[in-house]
Amino acid sequence: MQTIKIGVVTTSDRASAGIYEDISGVAIINVMDEFLLNAKEYEYRCIPDVQSTIESTLKELSDEFKCDLIVTTGGTGPALRDVTTEATLAVCSKILDGFGEQMRAVSLKYVPTAILSRQTAGIRGNSLIVNLPGKPKSIKECLEAVFPAIPYCIDLIGGAYMVANEEVIKAFRPKGA
Repeated sequence: MQTIKIGVVTTSDRASAGIYEDISGVAIINVMDEFLLNAKEYEYRCIPDVQSTIESTLKELSDEFKCDLIVTTGGTGPALRDVTTEATLAVCSKILDGFGEQMRAVSLKYVPTAILSRQTAGIRGNSLIVNLPGKPKSIKECLEAVFPAIPYCIDLIGGAYMVANEEVIKAFRPKGA
């Protein structure tokens, strides 16, 4: 079974300054550990809400570390400092709007403010980049909603073969894929 390289990026001025602990990045790692049977190699970053810093971090994780999947948390709302979406759009060659649509649809079941979210996903090289909200509960809900499509997406872009823990979550691959 192949090792999966996963970039985890928390964008938060306060967490990156050590004002509070980054529980969101930890939540992503916990969910990935639960969802995937593969061995995982994590590249973790906690950085400020600065678009150029986010862009360079996403490029580094994709181009240099060759992460199959890069998952961000934070910076997807409407506040002036929320620029993760803009950074993702700037570095991706293809945008996968369905990820954001599905995550907002799921989140709307819990909070009416989900319509304020600007989560998205895109492709850079052989990396899938997925933007998640900042709250651990929302991270898990959103990943449960979109994870079934992630392994096949990564197959299509030439990434490592992901094996889902079928006792926890099912990944979808078309017959013959």
